[in-house]
Amino acid sequence: MASGKTHDYHILPPDLVPLTTTIGAFTFTTGMVFMMHPDTFGALGHIVPWAGLALLLAAMFTWFNKIVNEAHAGDHTPVVQLHQRYGMILFIASEVMFFVGWFWAFFDFSLFPSTISKVVGGQWPPKELEAVLDAFDLPLLNTMILLLSGTTVTWAHHSLIHGDRSGLKKGLWLTIILGILFSSLQAFEYAHAPFAFGKNTYGSAFYMATGFHGFHVIVGTIFLAVCLARTYRGDFTPRQHFGFEAAAWYWHFVDVVWLFLFVCIYIWGNWGFAVD
Repeated sequence: MASGKTHDYHILPPDLVPLTTTIGAFTFTTGMVFMMHPDTFGALGHIVPWAGLALLLAAMFTWFNKIVNEAHAGDHTPVVQLHQRYGMILFIASEVMFFVGWFWAFFDFSLFPSTISKVVGGQWPPKELEAVLDAFDLPLLNTMILLLSGTTVTWAHHSLIHGDRSGLKKGLWLTIILGILFSSLQAFEYAHAPFAFGKNTYGSAFYMATGFHGFHVIVGTIFLAVCLARTYRGDFTPRQHFGFEAAAWYWHFVDVVWLFLFVCIYIWGNWGFAVD
């Protein structure tokens, strides 16, 4: 009888992490429902979502730490790495469909304003708006920042492939700084926007689409910051660096989504704006 592993797959031992992750996600989403109905659930709306979020983050940290340890142990064979890439591709595809929903809502409101004339006054953007954001002011600057960050993360990736650790660190640092700068400028834009969230369909569609993108930028920045910390630990090699590759893919996805947001919502969506 042969001893040792005779296949290229990594068979995971039984673990409670998937269960705790599921419980944390369920508790968090349920708690958010409680938070939206304070008259019914009272203090639970403040306790349950934070407890669920804490459990979810702890489970995710534990899970990702186990994956890193598996990589160090040599469990991530070429076959395992291929399947990890499939998983990341499917995750990004699901994120694409998530944003399709927000684009769908925005186009539905903007292309058929007559069907909701009582809400928007039969025109788009709605008549009640006093002003809209100038696409060629802060939004254009943020577009250039994200496009630049796409080149710096590519520089870091190529540096890693060619064994240039210094270039890898510099590229990651620049990308993280640009990500923080983008988020800061978007927060400034929100603080000075001439319209609020929830007052009309324009504001709701705008903030939901751009706001969720901003959240993804923050997640991507954290993703890259973790990769930077792992770089200083010496985790990545030219042959095995899927963690960094996944972060780079995610960042490029964030870049592409912003280009669509900039063209469709900031430029095209503001055409025809008029103040009576």
